[in-house]
Amino acid sequence: MEYINEDQKPQPLKNKILCCECGTAIDPNPANMCAACLRSHVDITQDIPKQATLYFCRGCERYLQPPAEWIHCTLESRELLSLCLKKLKGLNRVKLIDAAFVWTEPHSKRIKVKLTVHGEVMGGAVLEQVFIVDYTVNHQMCDTCHRSEAQDYWRASVQVRQKSENKKTFYYLEQLILKHKAHENTLGIKPAHEGIDFFFATEGHAKKMVDFLTAVLPCRYQHSKKLISHDINSNIYNYKFTYSVEIVPLSKDSVVCLSKKLAQQLGGISPLCLVFRVTSTIYLIDPCTAQMAELSSTNFWRYPFNSICNPKQLVEYIVMDIECIMYKQKKSFPGQGSISTRHVTADIWLVKASELGINDNTIHTRTHLGHILKPGDSVLGYNLEDSNVNDDNLDKLDRNNVPDIILVKKHYDRSSRKKQRIWKLKHMTTEQETPFNTDTKDYNEFLDDLEEDPTLRQNVNIFKDTSKQIPVDHYDTIDPDAPHITLEEMLDDLVINDVEMAE
Repeated sequence: MEYINEDQKPQPLKNKILCCECGTAIDPNPANMCAACLRSHVDITQDIPKQATLYFCRGCERYLQPPAEWIHCTLESRELLSLCLKKLKGLNRVKLIDAAFVWTEPHSKRIKVKLTVHGEVMGGAVLEQVFIVDYTVNHQMCDTCHRSEAQDYWRASVQVRQKSENKKTFYYLEQLILKHKAHENTLGIKPAHEGIDFFFATEGHAKKMVDFLTAVLPCRYQHSKKLISHDINSNIYNYKFTYSVEIVPLSKDSVVCLSKKLAQQLGGISPLCLVFRVTSTIYLIDPCTAQMAELSSTNFWRYPFNSICNPKQLVEYIVMDIECIMYKQKKSFPGQGSISTRHVTADIWLVKASELGINDNTIHTRTHLGHILKPGDSVLGYNLEDSNVNDDNLDKLDRNNVPDIILVKKHYDRSSRKKQRIWKLKHMTTEQETPFNTDTKDYNEFLDDLEEDPTLRQNVNIFKDTSKQIPVDHYDTIDPDAPHITLEEMLDDLVINDVEMAE
């Protein structure tokens, strides 16, 4: 018995018809026309534009995706192809089968896309058609680049001010901003009288900067806004916001006089204190007893006061004799606050450096620098006896309890320290000018403070100065008593060499 394979079964013959236009024998279709005649009579791509425009920002190299979004796309990428297809309005009326780029010159400002589509015509006949869409690339600056180019365009500003003669706090603030990259969203940085201004594109970026300032420094701020324009139909308001930040008018090594009530709240510390450090909290020290106190920003603005002596008024003295006070004698000092274990209280006899050899009359005072001073050293201090100070809190004190001299710190030769300094700091710069002047006496005093205070430089990024060659016997020439920064505390600056990278 023979079996017939299904593949070998005779297929039924299909009837052929003639095309109603050219008479060619074709398979039956609803249009009764061949493919050539269908293409000549029907165009399924007539509603699809064959030319379009793409907007490209040369500043950030992004393309505009309507209505207002800018996206990064590389040439002949999937993202760019998607953007090109979204520009064609009538593409949803046909079925897209294939899309691909046609090669063009990279600098021709032309992008060509080859499309293959299917569409139904004349009662259900499906027609396939291939065509090319030509895109012209036009240049248009995006909003972000426009704001960065237009220096006066901003929506929010932060005005930082400090009513102080010494600007060491601003140099410290600059290093904090660089370390935490708090200035990334700024449109511009402009120096102003007694401070600096930061400009931002949105209010949120400005508020973030204000939160950073209040976290790292004792300060307060006020908020205001100004109406620029108002659309009555859509009820849209356009404001410019301003944050005014005021830093406490104190700096390191300044002398202050506290009110009686505030001194009692700080553990019964002496009203006449020395500003030991200004970070997120104000650290005060009594130069006669080495008693420490921490003053928060809230308490300062509740009982505000100003400095009665600034570092510009420091006078150099020569130590003639010194006698440390034993620990048991410290118990007799008034006050309930904590005594600094880092400092040593001592009685000291001084002679003004300008009168050395002329006037041998020594001046006696008490200091907290007994741990670093010895006879023959130079020391900087304030001469309150010859100073004309107008302060209400100072006038209420008994003049017999006010010391004639308040010593601040040991004096080192600044010229030799500057030559032996093998480290540097980075700075914020703008296109027009530098907000902070690095050639002033305040800046050199700030560098000295970094060397003398290890706690202060913990929040500062210190880099090696590659422009200075470090000799082998470098540490042999350094004064062992002079403070300095070790190599372990320095960072290597990132330097990109194009020649080495190419190799």
